[in-house]
Parts: sequence; structure tokens; C-alpha cells
Amino acid sequence: MGALSMNVFLPSLPGMARDFGVDYAIMQLSVSAYIGASAVIQLLAGPVSDRFGRRPVALAGLAIFALATVGTLIAPNVAIFLLFRMIQAMVSVCMLLSRAAVRDIYDDARAASMIGYVTMGMAVVPMMAPVIGGVLDEAFGWRANFAMMGVLGLMTLALAWQDMGETVRGGGIPMRRQIENYPVLARSHRFWGYCLAATLSSGCFFAYLGGAPFVGERVFGLTPAQVGYFFAAPSLGYLTGNFLSGRYTAQIGLNRMILIGAVVCFAALALSLLTTLWGAMTPLIFFGAIAFMGLGNGLVLPNTNIGMMSVRPELAGTASGLGGALAVAGGAALSALAGALLQPGSGSTPLQVIMCASAAGSLLAVLWVLRRERQLARAG
Repeated sequence: MGALSMNVFLPSLPGMARDFGVDYAIMQLSVSAYIGASAVIQLLAGPVSDRFGRRPVALAGLAIFALATVGTLIAPNVAIFLLFRMIQAMVSVCMLLSRAAVRDIYDDARAASMIGYVTMGMAVVPMMAPVIGGVLDEAFGWRANFAMMGVLGLMTLALAWQDMGETVRGGGIPMRRQIENYPVLARSHRFWGYCLAATLSSGCFFAYLGGAPFVGERVFGLTPAQVGYFFAAPSLGYLTGNFLSGRYTAQIGLNRMILIGAVVCFAALALSLLTTLWGAMTPLIFFGAIAFMGLGNGLVLPNTNIGMMSVRPELAGTASGLGGALAVAGGAALSALAGALLQPGSGSTPLQVIMCASAAGSLLAVLWVLRRERQLARAG
């Protein structure tokens, strides 16, 4: 549900802007501001789930999401729509809780493999959602996408109520004890290195979310349905990367998998930018590079998430929430920046520069973690 609510309606953004009578940059806030709200929610939900458990937080998030979706359908203007869209971000608690629940059950290497498989399943949704969203938009209008979100949200709530068990043992960790342990996370170079690598790697994707609808329609002249088809590109790559993480992390190791993913992501985006500067860009090349970006993210993100949560396993929810908050906050900023810089006549270059710079930063963060671990190994 977290992935679906983020991108199913993306092919509709230009049409939604026309329907509400606002600029594309205003309508794009339904992506960037939503991501920002998700950051705050994850930051708060992580410690709460460590104290009260994963199950009640997940159920509350899904229930509020379903109610907010009704609000987006009946909103009379863009301001009301954006208000309910921000409330919809409550569903983002399910993204951090899914990771934390896996870490509750498994140790580091096994958890990384399991999260790789879990996120491989999650990747199917963003792969298919924009395609379905584009078709629904052309057939029934953009509100059909939000109606689908509401129905599926209620179905997921019913499933979680019936089937989701509690993975936090011993009644959770009191807030006071959590606060006492926070400095351990704050002083950990490994934690911040993994956070930066995850934030900047996922930042490439969030920038893409904010700018690709504009590029698809204004630069390449694609219809909403065609934009939806091409939106499957990063998810196909991400699906493959998640499978490889699940299959090989235990043998290759967390840090090597993260490094390989960061290199793949940066190389693909750098080549795409160079192709644009040479004047040879086509939709196939642009979205093909995005597929390799997704592949890199599929290697980086499951492993960095486990790295963050392994600093203090008993604070897995807090670490997952803080890491997720940083990732989506950075993503919100990059998504908004992409929406602001993409103007008529700008082409795809501003978006590609943002994504390439973010991928380079992720690679540097990975190298920093590796350097710190080598120093600690020599000191030990």
C-alpha cells in the first residue's frame, strides 16, 4: 500500500493540474509534500512501534489512510485535496514496520536476504501501478486511481487485522530506555553511513517520481498510459536487484552488495546524462537507464536497511523509522527540486543532473562506511 499510494496516480499529474486549474509544480506537491509527511510519520512511528508493537501501529496507519482517501475523492479544490493527500501518508508506517518485523525475527545476514525477497514482492506494485493508473485515468479520470487506493486499503486493513501477528517480544521497550539508547545510534559512523547511502540512492528514485511525468509528456510527447508503461522500468530493475539481494547477500556480504548497487546506479545515470548532452536521448535510453538505477537501488536498499537496524537490534523500529524518515525527507527535497527546475523548454537535463549527483553521493557514503570499517579492523 505504501508503494501503491506513492505512484499509482503519477501518469495523471499533468491532467490533475489542468483539472484543478493550477501549475504542474503545485500539483507535484502531491508527491513531494506527501513524501515529506511520510518522513515525519516514520520518524515518530518507529519509536512508538518499539514500545507498543508493530501490529497496532500498522492497523492505525491503514485505517487513517482509508479515511483520508475518501477525502481526496470529494475534495472541491487543490488545497483540500493536498490536505487529505498529506493525511494519506499515514500508510507509510507499513513500510518501516515491514522491515522492522523481519529484523525482529531474523539475524543480520538472514534478515537482509528476507527483506530482499519481501521488497521484491513489494516491487511488483510500483511496477504495475503506474500502468494501471494510466489506463484508469484515460478510461475514467484521475479519481479512479484514488478510488482503487481506498478499496485496496480497506482490503489490506482487513487482512492485517486477521493475520498480522506481533513480532515485538516482551511488551516492547519503554520510551525512557529508548531515549537512553539513542546516543548509540547518533555516535555510530556505520549508522549514518548506511543512512546516507540509502537516502541518496533512494533520492534518485524520488527525484524521478517528481520529474518523470513532466519529461514523459512534455519532452517525449507520451500519453498518460504510455508514461505508465515506461514507469515499470525502475520497478523491473528494483525487482531484479531485490532478488539478487535475497539470493546472494549471505554469501557476498552486506557492504559488498551495497557497493555494487551504488556503482551500478551511478554508472547508469551518468551514461544517461552524457547521452542527453550529446543530443542522442530517446525514451528507450532514458527509461532504460532508469531500469538500471532501479537495479542498483534493489541491491543498496535492503542491505543498508539491515545495516542501520543492526547497530542496536532492540531499537530496530527506531532505526528503521529514522533511516526511512531521512530517506523520504531527502527524497521530498529532490522531488520538489525536480518539479521546480523542469519548466517548458528545459528538457530532461535538470532531472538527470539531480539523479546523477544523488547517485554519486550514495557511492561516496558507501566508500566512507567501508573505509571506517577497515580502520576499525586494523585498530582491533
